[in-house]
Amino acid sequence: MPHAPVLTGKELLRALQKAGFVETRIKGSHHIIEHPDGRKTVIPLHAGETIGPGLLAQILRDCEMSREALKTLL
Repeated sequence: MPHAPVLTGKELLRALQKAGFVETRIKGSHHIIEHPDGRKTVIPLHAGETIGPGLLAQILRDCEMSREALKTLL
């Protein structure tokens, strides 16, 4: 299985917005994004920190997206 890319929260948020996700609200440093078809997830935006592989996998599961689909958005 290919390795997941190393991304910051801001980079991941921008990529998912290209896929049609919209930021619905923010609570602290956590940005809640939602797709018009009902999929939603939370992305932490902590300055300079990268998203860990486990959290990235969970976000991709929530978004019903593969790693390959994410790489095409980057």
